[in-house]
Amino acid sequence: MALEYSKLPNDLEELKQLLLQHAQWVEALRSEVIRLRRWRFGSSSETLDTTRSPELPLSGGMLVATPAPPPVKDPAPPKLLSVDEPSRRRGTRRPLRVLPAELPRVIHTHLPASCHCAGCGQQMTRLGEDISEQLDYVPGYFQVLRHVRPKLSCAACARIVQAGAPVRPIERGLPTAGLLAQVVAAKYADHVPLYRQEGVYRRAGVELPRSMLASWVAEAAKLLDPLVTGLEQYVVSASKLHADDTPVPVLCPGNGRTRTGRLWAYVRDDRPCSGADPPAVLYRYSPDRKAERPAMHLRAFVGILQADAYSGFNALYVDGRVVEAACWAHARRKYYDVYLADRSPTAAEALRRIGQLYAIEREIRGQSPQVRSQVRIERAAPLLEELQRWLTLEQRCLSVKSPLSAAIQYTLSLWSALNRYVTDGRIEIDNNAAERAIRALVLGRRNYLFAGSDAGGETAARLYSLIGTCRLNDIDPHLYLRHVLERIASHPINRIEQLLPWRVAPLLPLALSRAA
Repeated sequence: MALEYSKLPNDLEELKQLLLQHAQWVEALRSEVIRLRRWRFGSSSETLDTTRSPELPLSGGMLVATPAPPPVKDPAPPKLLSVDEPSRRRGTRRPLRVLPAELPRVIHTHLPASCHCAGCGQQMTRLGEDISEQLDYVPGYFQVLRHVRPKLSCAACARIVQAGAPVRPIERGLPTAGLLAQVVAAKYADHVPLYRQEGVYRRAGVELPRSMLASWVAEAAKLLDPLVTGLEQYVVSASKLHADDTPVPVLCPGNGRTRTGRLWAYVRDDRPCSGADPPAVLYRYSPDRKAERPAMHLRAFVGILQADAYSGFNALYVDGRVVEAACWAHARRKYYDVYLADRSPTAAEALRRIGQLYAIEREIRGQSPQVRSQVRIERAAPLLEELQRWLTLEQRCLSVKSPLSAAIQYTLSLWSALNRYVTDGRIEIDNNAAERAIRALVLGRRNYLFAGSDAGGETAARLYSLIGTCRLNDIDPHLYLRHVLERIASHPINRIEQLLPWRVAPLLPLALSRAA
């Protein structure tokens, strides 16, 4: 939309209209630049600071931007960083079955139930033994568990007896439950990619290629899959859920590029309204953001869904099975972006009025739904009625294309869903519970850069679900995963709910003293 002198109209009124159109276009671009700069470099806090001047002032009709700090580039990972596909690099490595001799050994001797011959009753003599080793990880160091299974023979009747081999999390696999828990927790709780873990373990004297680590993670996810299914049934059985999604880059095999998949978070958390049920979060992966994805994830859910204004959720609200509750944090953020752009007094007033609603919520947090709804009806409802009248009057004085008008239109178009929390004490004022659940995914995404495949995205979603639920219940993910991986292979499938995080917590002495 560049202005060319030869094409400018001669009529003064037409020229004014053209300049006004370009001024609106420049203002819209300016607001978008400020919003993107804050998203990339700014603080996530949305507090008002009236002492600062606008970040990008207009001077003489030109867009003058303050110098932005240079973007910090992530260190370039090794080529072929797929954490979900075997590494194709070839080279000489130390044989994996020959564990370093300097590692401490813990010897477990597995004797038969009886050293007397079951046939003739005589004392049996030692014929030989089978020895196998597993690599274990105790926080801070590695050790080798050596399993010795002596073979006992009867001199009288030539009977040979030997104890059975101990159960391993991965059949015939090298890692113990402790090492598997360390690899999984380091990647999905501490956000350490597998190629970095490979370097950490190499410095400890153990060669564990990331291709092997990736296969261990996939095997652990497969082993824990029944537990994730039980967690899903628990989450969707709630009467209220928080939902949000975030993009995740997924590697496209063959061309070295990535495409965009999605990770969805569904949070069950009734603690703010004094609910007794344990909190939980379920993550689901999808290769796209089509509306059919949340419809499939929530096909068994009946209740209140608190989410943003993503149109993909609209199909859920049609038949009344799912009731929409909107998020005041999303509405407030739009006014905050406008305020940062030009210090608009109208935007500042909107933020002040919304802040009054949040002040009420801080006072009643943790109260019963009945108390919360009563206080909201008495104190928040009048503020909301006045806010609606004020926004309607202000919008009449604004250009339809202005960012402030768009923020007001967003609020008014969702007014019923934004006010639903007033009369229902179970509903929160915002969807921050889901946004907090998404934050862990964003931290991990910045470190491991991309998932290796759709299967890798599914694996991540399953393991993030268990680790995220551990964090909501103040359980150490490593302790929980170690406890479960030691037992799940032989645990009855019809009692899988006994291994859910809040059921296991009393069996972990450090679970509540070591916050995740």
